[in-house]
Amino acid sequence: MKYSKIFQYAYLVFAVLFLYDAISKYLNNGEVAYTSILLGALAVFMFFFRRKFAKKFENRNNSK
Repeated sequence: MKYSKIFQYAYLVFAVLFLYDAISKYLNNGEVAYTSILLGALAVFMFFFRRKFAKKFENRNNSK
C-alpha cells in the first residue's frame, strides 16, 4: 500500500476526532464548537479531494 493511500484515510480519522470533540463539547457544556466542526468538514473534503486526485493521476499513468 502506498503512503498516499494511508494519508487519505488519516483525513477520515481526523474528521472523526474533530466531530467527536464538537459533539462532546456540545453535550457537556452546551457550546457549539464551530472550529471543530469546520476542521472536521475540511478533513472530509480533503479525503474526497485527495482520492479523486489520486484516481486521476493513476488513470493518467496507466494510459501512457
